[in-house]
Amino acid sequence: MQERLAALEGAEAALVTASGMGATACAMLALLRPGDHLLASAWIYGGTHRLFTEELPKLGVEVTFVDPLQSRGWREARRPNTRALFVETPVNPTCRVVDLRPLAAFTRETGIALVVDSTFASPVHLRPLEHGADVVIVSTTKYLNGHHDVLGGAVLGTRSFVDEATQRMMLWGQAADPFACWLLERGMKTLDVRVRRATENAQRIAEWATTRPEIARVHYPGLPDHPDHAMAGQLMDGYGAMLAFELAGGADAATRFVQRLQLVLHATSLGGVDTLVCEPRFTSHAHLTPEQRAAIGIPDGFLRLSTGIEDARDLIADLAQALA
Repeated sequence: MQERLAALEGAEAALVTASGMGATACAMLALLRPGDHLLASAWIYGGTHRLFTEELPKLGVEVTFVDPLQSRGWREARRPNTRALFVETPVNPTCRVVDLRPLAAFTRETGIALVVDSTFASPVHLRPLEHGADVVIVSTTKYLNGHHDVLGGAVLGTRSFVDEATQRMMLWGQAADPFACWLLERGMKTLDVRVRRATENAQRIAEWATTRPEIARVHYPGLPDHPDHAMAGQLMDGYGAMLAFELAGGADAATRFVQRLQLVLHATSLGGVDTLVCEPRFTSHAHLTPEQRAAIGIPDGFLRLSTGIEDARDLIADLAQALA
């Protein structure tokens, strides 16, 4: 199964771990030592943000967060002891797409490792190693498994790096159990057909959502007015099955909306056959203040939608009645 994962991403080797956060932790432990410095995108998953701000400093690793849109910010924040640059694309939950190509040029020039979490895209739509990444991290809980019934993660890269990450996995106890691996292998058999159907649904829902007055803003890179639309079309093989929207009524409207849904499930996972909606203010970014969330594009009333493989007409009908 690890060989299949490596083949999907175009990597020399892959390591499967017990969770997506386990994969991130193993990769960071393999890359960084006390006294090292990590550059990280300010737009990352909430759990990763906590790992970088609460745990890595305890191990003697300093972390600097950079706005990924400020290209000069990476150079200005780099130090002599910088060892890696971490970025997530597409971004959870705002669906922004970070261009990996200039980052790869920067890391090659400076001799630091480019680490990319591409969970939102899956290898169907994005393979970061093709664009200059050195290490790829994915939560296999999501698209690779695709059925909301297992936890897992994976680290991919050169064989020597994966061997190093494997040693960390063995010592820190993040090994995946055999049955979880079996479920993951089952899910990978339908990866392409699931992701492509879900992506078609996301495009239709996003286009429909732009017509609704109750929705103040739609975040989906497949829409022509998305700030990353053109670049995402060059970087990715499809725009993905994740989207988000902001309700004009704010937090109260979001609460009413999720309570009225009948087909779409209110749950925190993503990337499976079922369509799920969640509020990041209560889940991945609950540790941030409302002001901090708003500063990174997640105001109250923001909802993240992971589209599944149901009939798009049924999904739109459910969303419409919940808005009414």
